[in-house]
Amino acid sequence: MSVAIVARRYAQALLEIGVEQGTLDSLVGEIETIAHAWSESADLENAMENPLVSHAAKTQVMADVAEQSGVGQTTKNALRLLVDRRRTKTLPYIAIALRELADERKGLVHAEVTTATPLADDYYARLQAELEKMTGKRVVVDRRTDPSLIAGVVTRIGDRVFDGSIRTRLQSLRDALMPSA
Repeated sequence: MSVAIVARRYAQALLEIGVEQGTLDSLVGEIETIAHAWSESADLENAMENPLVSHAAKTQVMADVAEQSGVGQTTKNALRLLVDRRRTKTLPYIAIALRELADERKGLVHAEVTTATPLADDYYARLQAELEKMTGKRVVVDRRTDPSLIAGVVTRIGDRVFDGSIRTRLQSLRDALMPSA
């Protein structure tokens, strides 16, 4: 079974628990915190994935990480379950899937807006308003810069991309003037 499918199932279960307990936002934050610790620490990942490390030691390591992070009991239980089922490597994917499910539940979408240079805040506010009209949902604008765009804006919402960059326009012009043989 693929990692994405497994992660989605765990995320769905955590979402339901978070909604039931009324702690969805804190649960999402806690899972993201632990996933970040996992991604940042090669030692943690190696210890949890090493077959020579005993199950008891893995359980204790994950309990220590959870304790140091100050997470709640639901998160601790989820981490223990991941260790027991040898699914700790899915933790970063679970965090992503859980964030997506929680945002979807709130009617929230993320728009990744990439520009050549940072733009004024009022531009982002106008863009956010237009994207909200277009999608019918609340939009959170995630700002990125990429000098290779030359100028213009590339906006990605889910699998839809709106590319208004000079780089793409120049590429289209080149393709039109120099068709391939």
